[in-house]
Amino acid sequence: MPDPQPSTTLVHDWSMGYPMTPPRTVRLARLHVRRRLTMWSWAGEVDDAVLVTSELVANAVRHGRLPGHELWVRLRELETGVLVVDVSDPVRVFPEVKEEPEGEGGRGLLVVARLATRLEWFPRAEVGKTVRALLVPVRPPRG
Repeated sequence: MPDPQPSTTLVHDWSMGYPMTPPRTVRLARLHVRRRLTMWSWAGEVDDAVLVTSELVANAVRHGRLPGHELWVRLRELETGVLVVDVSDPVRVFPEVKEEPEGEGGRGLLVVARLATRLEWFPRAEVGKTVRALLVPVRPPRG
């Protein structure tokens, strides 16, 4: 199945691969995402985008580890100002958003689902899956 692409023009596009090493990878991804969105002057809540990315990366590191593979983070800012956050890992098991998580875990995707306009996942052609969150800007994009 091909990677579904949002149907609008890209303003910015960035991606990076990370090793599956918690908690280092999660911290590094947060730092990179914050820097990138600040450089882009993204019109949305940067803290929310960093939290969404952090939760998706943490899930990938915890549940998507496969020897010899890494995870990928991709950010795209569309001309509408919408931010597309993709986190890809090598395992095809899809995440489940639990409305009432049990115990200490299970809240990450619920947080992401509440912050994002849309949360979805799909299989990657080569291996694994991509979890995608769309975030809308809080002010009109610069024109």
